[in-house]
Amino acid sequence: MQYDPIKRILGKAFNRTPRLRVLFYRMLNLLLLRTWHIRRELKKWVREHPGIASVLDAGSGFGQYSWYLGSINRNWQVTGVDLKEEQTSDCNAFFKRIGFTHVSFKTADLTTLSDVSMYDLIISVDVMEHILEDTLVFQRFHQALKPGGMVLISTPSDKGGSGVHEHGRSSFIEEHVRDGYGMEDIQQKLMNAGFGKTEAYYSYGKPGHLSWLLTMKYPIRMLGITKLFFLILPFYYLIVFPFSLILNFCDVSIHHNTGTGLIVKAWK
Repeated sequence: MQYDPIKRILGKAFNRTPRLRVLFYRMLNLLLLRTWHIRRELKKWVREHPGIASVLDAGSGFGQYSWYLGSINRNWQVTGVDLKEEQTSDCNAFFKRIGFTHVSFKTADLTTLSDVSMYDLIISVDVMEHILEDTLVFQRFHQALKPGGMVLISTPSDKGGSGVHEHGRSSFIEEHVRDGYGMEDIQQKLMNAGFGKTEAYYSYGKPGHLSWLLTMKYPIRMLGITKLFFLILPFYYLIVFPFSLILNFCDVSIHHNTGTGLIVKAWK
């Protein structure tokens, strides 16, 4: 299924005013389980790095993570990078309107990122499964980080993280170039890229996977069948939302022996 067209429609719907867009960001922060895990890791990082920092949002998309990073500390310099010029231009205009002068965006391919020792932190949220030349990107991340800097990655695991059908061979999201990473595989690739230390754990365990089915897979499937479902969507989420919050909370509170997502950290 093509996911990008649906994301584009949702983005346009919430981009009519700055308040609507911020509301959209806040909704994503609550709805998307990956955001719960990312925010938890960022809070840990902030406690250890309370001062000024330079941060790269690698694969910034709508800009929701750049907005969250920019809200944490106005002294941080946040740079969002995305391959799509329409996204970066839109984000630059929006962040200028809301007065986030410490957040900026540029159009770039992560495989050719040329920054050297510029960032204290790099986040890459659900990006690496879209990039075939992942080893090259990890090398670019290592090059772009300052000594002691950290990269934080959220990506599907090879335990069904791309929603691969039980009896099929294709990913639920057609834009994915791989169905997911093995935990040891992605850590080894990061070490081969030059990182000295890595940590990883599973996300989207049983409660998180159920939350993903209810809040992402089923609605997107229905939107793929008919756009009329946009009219029903608010009522659907009104019913599902409280359950997804409970499931998301459970997922970030429990250690999972396996899961359909991975949270990976690596230090230069």
